[in-house]
Amino acid sequence: MSQFIDSRTSQNASTSNSISIPILLLNTPQLFGQIGLLTAGAGPNPRVVFSGTISVQVPLALAGITIRIVRGTAPTDPIVYSATSTFDLSLLAPQIINFTATDFNPPVTPQLTYSAYVISNLLGTIRVGPETFNGQLYTD
Repeated sequence: MSQFIDSRTSQNASTSNSISIPILLLNTPQLFGQIGLLTAGAGPNPRVVFSGTISVQVPLALAGITIRIVRGTAPTDPIVYSATSTFDLSLLAPQIINFTATDFNPPVTPQLTYSAYVISNLLGTIRVGPETFNGQLYTD
C-alpha cells in the first residue's frame, strides 16, 4: 500500500499574461520551477509524481518548446523527464503546455530537489504565465 510522504509547489506566475520573461538564448534551459521534497519516513520503492503548467508566446515561426525536469539544481543534473511540443506558424495566442511526469526509485537523501526548465529553439519566445511546478513523494 502506498504512503504519502511530502508535497511541494513552485508557483512562479498564477495567472495568464502576468509575466513577460523572454527566452534570450536558443536551446538553453531557463529555470521556471524548483521544489525540494523531504524524505523522512520514506520506505522502499520511492516515487515522485510531477505536474505543471507553463504558458509561452511564440513568434510567427515554427517553434519547438521543451520542458525538462532534472533531479538536482543544475540543468546538467540527471534528466528525469523531457518532452518537446512544436507549434506551427499560425498560432497567435499564448500556448499552454501541461505536463505530468514520474521519477521511480530515486536515491533517498534527506531532501530530493527537482528543477523544471523550459527550452526554446527560436528567439522571440516569451514566458507569459501561468507557471507552476508540483511534486509529490510516495513510497511503499
